[in-house]
Amino acid sequence: MGSNKIKPDWVVRGKSIKELIRDLESFENKEMMVEISVDGGETHRPISLVGKSSGICIIMNCEDMV
Repeated sequence: MGSNKIKPDWVVRGKSIKELIRDLESFENKEMMVEISVDGGETHRPISLVGKSSGICIIMNCEDMV
């Protein structure tokens, strides 16, 4: 992670709830499971909870908490 490369805006800007919903609605199969990855998709985990903290929406995987 110690890279000095300048990352494109779409990588670091994030998405609003509205933008995320629009992206998800573009999928034809609405029953498809959604998972989260923090390494570009190499690994992914199921979404356990969606919450709010300090005015932002947090998507969480809680497998390591129980």
